[in-house]
Amino acid sequence: MSPALAAPARSHPLTSAYARLTEVFPGLRVTEWETAPPRGEGWVTAAELACDERAREAFLAWDDAQALQNYGQRARPDVVATFGLHRYAWPACLLITVPWFLHRRVPRLPVQDVAHHRELGRMAVRVRSFACLPGDPLAGLPGARVVPDEEALRTEVREAVAEHLGPVLDGFRPRMRRGPRALWGMASDEIVEGLWYVGHLLGEEPRAVAELARLLPGGTAPYVKGAAFRELTGPGGEALATRDRASCCMFYTLRPEDTCVTCPRTCDADRVKRLTAAA
Repeated sequence: MSPALAAPARSHPLTSAYARLTEVFPGLRVTEWETAPPRGEGWVTAAELACDERAREAFLAWDDAQALQNYGQRARPDVVATFGLHRYAWPACLLITVPWFLHRRVPRLPVQDVAHHRELGRMAVRVRSFACLPGDPLAGLPGARVVPDEEALRTEVREAVAEHLGPVLDGFRPRMRRGPRALWGMASDEIVEGLWYVGHLLGEEPRAVAELARLLPGGTAPYVKGAAFRELTGPGGEALATRDRASCCMFYTLRPEDTCVTCPRTCDADRVKRLTAAA
């Protein structure tokens, strides 16, 4: 069932969605700008990450230092780039998927319209257009594009994420030493695991799983694989949701014994043990 459409507290079509995101996940705060992105130490635009080698290297210096501080060893350059891309793409996907999930509004956010401050957990956006369904109370606003149905809106989500992440993936690709399929597999994982996590925080994990399965059923290029959810059975007969990632986060290069719970390297018995402990 689709969520009820509701106008945000202010006139901007995405304000309430981003406020709700921060409410359940205080580590990420999204603000909106109209004329110029925020500047200053720590801020970088998505366009700079995509096209400016110096900005990208400065951005990745933080990941390089963190790996050494946390694990006592330097990560390979491709691993550093993988960590940095993940730490950008995970919140960037939420800029698009959370308004869709909460209010059925899908913003278009090309790279020049997003800025990021990683250490402060800040994203800043300029939304010039958004897609919505017929009957949305904000469908008459400038920049609103009404699409006919839920499937058309899902197409908008896939296209909006691809439009934003495509140039960023291209910028990181030389250092990551991965081909397009691996990079778009990573994009698929960021879409799914970000909204899955936020859905859990919202108390709507089952709906998030169902929505993501429809959003990425498989075969929706350029994305690789699908949402790939499946259920395991816990020791008490309880159902435990899991999925198999389409990409590798490369954490095993630093801690071979400590894989992600959704990593194909993690067997189902270990998944059950870790999911049960977390619960």
